[in-house]
Amino acid sequence: MVNVRELILITLFGSDKPAVTSNISKILAVSDANILDIGQAVIHENLSLGMLVEIPDGANASDLVKQVLYKAHELEIQVRFQPIDEKNYADWVGLQGKPRHIITLLARQITAEQISALTDIISGSGLNIDNISRLTGRVALNGPGSATACVEFSARGYVEDISALRAKFADLASALDVDIAFQEDNMYRRTRRLVCLDMDSTLIEAEVIDELAKAAGVGEQVASITEAAMRGELDFKQSFAERVRLLEGLDESVLAEIAAQLPITEGAERLIETLRKLGYKTAILSGGFTYFGQYLKQRLGIDYVFANELDIVNGKVTGEVAGDIVDGQRKAELLRELAEREKISLEQVVAVGDGANDLPMLSIAGLGIAFRAKPVVRAEAEQAISTLGLDAILYLMGFRDREIKHEELRS
Repeated sequence: MVNVRELILITLFGSDKPAVTSNISKILAVSDANILDIGQAVIHENLSLGMLVEIPDGANASDLVKQVLYKAHELEIQVRFQPIDEKNYADWVGLQGKPRHIITLLARQITAEQISALTDIISGSGLNIDNISRLTGRVALNGPGSATACVEFSARGYVEDISALRAKFADLASALDVDIAFQEDNMYRRTRRLVCLDMDSTLIEAEVIDELAKAAGVGEQVASITEAAMRGELDFKQSFAERVRLLEGLDESVLAEIAAQLPITEGAERLIETLRKLGYKTAILSGGFTYFGQYLKQRLGIDYVFANELDIVNGKVTGEVAGDIVDGQRKAELLRELAEREKISLEQVVAVGDGANDLPMLSIAGLGIAFRAKPVVRAEAEQAISTLGLDAILYLMGFRDREIKHEELRS
């Protein structure tokens, strides 16, 4: 007996209203139809609903189509029917074995030029986009100048040269002043559990040692050493010890004054608060000083702090560091230790930093992000954020503004 089942793609579009899916699926249910695929999007109150339907042998496909047409007319929406060949369907099913990638576009405002250029690179690399979503909230036409916009692309396919593709994304991001993240879509992406952040020029918009140096009257000397160290031109431990020696004699009271004036980085408070509400652990892994890390821990609600202990005797800075200096390798070691303590894999860790001494921890974390980083760090790190605040990390983790807002309202 010949199998006469039919495959039909039903697409409905028009003004969004309640119960469209319910009404259409009830008609399909009478014929015992199977839904092989279904997807829906609503843009500015306009609905687009697609159903790939298998109509079984013995069902009256013509009658079913008529009923769907009548119902669509009643609902004042349009409908289109497209027969699907079984071979084409089998080829489509075969695509599910291909790797899936997530490309995230971050900017102050999304433009057609950005979308055009980005999707041109994606398609030119052999990837097929199968979903596009806006992760940020709806955009007010007369909104603030420091708006945040994020669009996420899901694409399938094999990439022959991922390094070359990342380089194209980096060049485009630089040319258009946007951020573009490229990640494999796997089970770890939304199961991160620990976020480790550098402190100076990452969690705060300052280098504390430079601020201490200004108070000690050696600002220019220390700042030049700091800049060279962050660019990777100097050994961190050696340069750090050299800078701390220049602080000898500084009064302890200056530390409290500087701590009270620390400029928190844009988006840092929203990031930490959201992570805390969702049960994530957060840590400061810093080549700076524990005194300021502890201050931020209390202010922001951070779980762990590891940094350098500035030696103080009789209320004066001695110019020495108590214990081992936290350099790049030590940051990586601490990240591993925290992952073990939290009983999670390194893939579930996010690491964020701006300097060359952050690269070791960025390289071993499941998601390593160079934040407003020096060129050498941006070039080495897999992901980079330069145009937005720290809370943009949430979008790279797959969160949407509406989900974050929901948590804020619950609390």
